[in-house]
This record gives sequence, C-alpha cells and structure tokens, in this order.
Amino acid sequence: MSSYIFKRLLLMLPTLFGVMLVTFAVIQFVPGGPVEQMVAQLQGRDAGGEGAAASGAGYRGRQGLDPKRIEEIRALYGFDKPAPQRFWEMMKSFARLDLGRSFYQHKDVWDLIKEKLPVSISLGLWTFFISYLVAVPLGIAKAVRAGSRFDVVTTLLVLVGYAIPGFVLGVALLVVFGGQLQWFPLRGLTSPNWEQMSWGARIVDYLWHITLPLIAMVLGSFAVTTMLTKNSFLEEIRKQYVLTARAKGLDERKVLWKHVMRNALIPIITGFPSAFIGAFFAGSLLIETLFSLDGLGLLSYESVIRRDYPVVLGTLFLFTLIGLFTKLISDLSYVLVDPRVKF
Repeated sequence: MSSYIFKRLLLMLPTLFGVMLVTFAVIQFVPGGPVEQMVAQLQGRDAGGEGAAASGAGYRGRQGLDPKRIEEIRALYGFDKPAPQRFWEMMKSFARLDLGRSFYQHKDVWDLIKEKLPVSISLGLWTFFISYLVAVPLGIAKAVRAGSRFDVVTTLLVLVGYAIPGFVLGVALLVVFGGQLQWFPLRGLTSPNWEQMSWGARIVDYLWHITLPLIAMVLGSFAVTTMLTKNSFLEEIRKQYVLTARAKGLDERKVLWKHVMRNALIPIITGFPSAFIGAFFAGSLLIETLFSLDGLGLLSYESVIRRDYPVVLGTLFLFTLIGLFTKLISDLSYVLVDPRVKF
C-alpha cells in the first residue's frame, strides 16, 4: 500500500506540470490579454475619451502609442520576460503555494478564494447532502420494487429532471417563483439588512434565498446517484449468497440491510470524496451567475473574460491539486470499504 501511495504521489507531479504547461501555452495565443486591454484604454483616452471609444476610434491595436510606454505596460504585467522564464517563475511560486496577485482586483489570489469560498461551500454542502440523502434511499426503494409502477414512474421523473439543464430550470424558477409569484428573492444569498437580523431571522432569510439555486443544482444530480444505487443493489440481490440467505429463512429486511447493503454501497461510498469536493468547485458557474451569487464559479468566469491570468492559473493549480489528492483518497477508500481489494 505504501509503495502504491508513493507512486501515485510521484505521478501527480508530471500530471500537474502537464496541466499547467498546456494551459499556459494556450494562454500565450489568446488575443485581448491584459497588455492589449490596457493599451486600448489608454488609446481610448488619448483619442478623445469615451466618445472616441464609442465611435470605434478607441481600440486600434498598438498604433499611435509610444513604444516605450507599451514596454512599461508589458513590464508591469511581467510580459517583458520570455514565456519559458515566466512559466518557470510561476511554477516556483506555486510550489511555495504563492498563487500570485490579481491584475484587476489588486488582491492576492488566496484572498479572493477565501472571499468567494463561503458561497461555494454553502451551495456545495447543501447540494451534496440533499442529493445523497434523497438519491440513495430512492435507489434502494427502486431496486426492491424493480419493475413496479413506482419504479417506472420515479425513473421517468428522475430522467426528466436529469435532462433539464440546471440553468434552464433556474430561469424557469426565477420567472415563475421569483418574478410572477414573488415567493422567493431574485438574487443574492442574503438580504441587505441580514447583519441587523436576529439569528433565527438570519437562518430563515438564508434558507429563503438559497431555495431556488439549490433546486436548480440538485435536481439534475439525482439521476446518476439514484440509478447507480439501484443497479448496484439489483446486482447484489441477484447473487447466489442472497438466494442462499433467503432459502435459510432469513427475514427479507435482514437480508437486505445486513448482507446486501454492505456490498451494494461500495461503489457509492467510494465516490463520496470526489463527489464531496466536486460539489464545491464544479457545476455552479451558471447557477452563481444566474442568481448573482458571488462564489468561485463566478470568479473563474470573470477572470477568464478579463484575462486575469494570475487568478485563472492560480485557481487552476489549486483545484487540480485538490482533484488529484481527492482521486487518490477515493481510490484508497476501496480498501477501507472492501479489504479484498488489492492494488
């Protein structure tokens, strides 16, 4: 086991290096970087301010601007150095867990992540727990009643929910329950006067705001876990040891919960680490944008649009590192759940 863990840890290094190298290389060919944006702003002012920019005279590449000033801008953002040197310096700072400083928000990337993380954690925790608390019991019930009307109807409902994109459902929820009926707020995670409320009122206000985003995020995640649970239980129920236990006269509930449950939940339990971490960092971009929730998804989107490369590369490095360790923990959990598994 120790040698396997050591090999996996060593393999993380080239994987992480390759992810960062490919992303860094792609960024070099993306137009409209921070230097070009700063030049466009300066030319817009030099050409007559907002009116000139609006008339199309604001952005003219690098024409009409002093080359020395352009070099100063390049040096300001660190683009005066060759790309291999910039990549090497970036990786050395990342190795010290120094993720750099945002070009436009003038804050450390770590500080930005800490600011946005509570929103993503809030959405991620609720999504994870609600999905599993509903999907696993539902999958077990479907396996026990396989082929019944209950199984067919719930399968249809789950697959319809899975087929509807989260952002489409979010728009529908906003229009109906936020706009027409006005039962729920349209944006934000709390009300503006949240800090002046009592603790009980804060909890109610928070749950009131988060209801629609959670419905939009959770509904689509039910299908995979539900069907995985159902198929896993059906596979175990049809095995010989279950037939033997029934032939011995054991109670059906005892057979299900004592014998089948232990083996059927192995693929579900081992997926907990990746699902738990993934709930924080994946799938919330459109929901956060739609409901004006200032989380990590919205931060990543705005950073890409603004070409805020320190934030893009810093968050990518952190999330990739977390993903690699989570994958290792997920693989090791197989041994903890089922000692028969050998690597």
